[in-house]
Amino acid sequence: IQENICHYHLQLCINQKLKEQIPLVFSECNFSYMDYYNDSQLLNFWENKFHFLNLNEENGVFTLILDRANKKNALHPQMINEIAFCFSYISTNDKIRVVIIRSTGDTFSAGADLKALKNNIEPHHSTIPEPSKKVIIGNLFNSLYKPKLAVVEGNVYAGACLIVAGCNYVISAANLTFSLPEVKRGIFPLQVMESLSHIIGLKKTIDWCIRGYKIDTNKAFEWGIVDEISNDNIEQKINKWVNSFAENSQRAIEFGLEIYHKHFHDNSKHETMEKLFKEMVNQDHLSDDFQN
Repeated sequence: IQENICHYHLQLCINQKLKEQIPLVFSECNFSYMDYYNDSQLLNFWENKFHFLNLNEENGVFTLILDRANKKNALHPQMINEIAFCFSYISTNDKIRVVIIRSTGDTFSAGADLKALKNNIEPHHSTIPEPSKKVIIGNLFNSLYKPKLAVVEGNVYAGACLIVAGCNYVISAANLTFSLPEVKRGIFPLQVMESLSHIIGLKKTIDWCIRGYKIDTNKAFEWGIVDEISNDNIEQKINKWVNSFAENSQRAIEFGLEIYHKHFHDNSKHETMEKLFKEMVNQDHLSDDFQN
């Protein structure tokens, strides 16, 4: 009953103009917009072999750990597919209320696997099938309407900022660096630009992208990229964040995140940025260091 009352009040808060802008059936919302995999593929989710991720599901919390530390957790194409497979499963599982994203090693992630961009793809033993369409990370994170927490315990480079920016809350260890070094390698972080501009503003984003410098955790906190800095009690902070949802309506949260995404974000922008990025790579704008 409480869920239905919250849903009813949310509908009352949405004005007619917003309803027209957002193509939803308000009387019967469907929160599943993950169409990378079908229900039959997700049915035996835990029987699959994940090569690049460690996973855990417990007490309504799904923890996804990037586990490619020997490559600084660079985003191998199949690793991205594995994340999409997880998000698809999460989106259809009402028992999962929140998502935590972590990593192994001393680097949260180095962003895109640069060798894979030139079709030098490392073999793997993952059994996750190919998705029905191209997975664009910015869109993937925007389309999962459940609270997402990034726990950053290693340095963040390049496209990894997409993951951090795609989460609703970020807890970071102190004394880390966040950097956008792409321009030093002859490429421009187009999708990162789109995601970060919603958090730190377009002017700061452009300056960061074209100069490619590093910022520390304190600056990331000042800019709003990081929400909380932890020195030695990060697990307590994680538990506190998770528990803050205990008495909240899951349906109301998912409904609100869906409205937020559809009103303030446009998936076509990330799709355009992905296309332009591929053109940039194919036209050999890359530095000699990148090519080798």
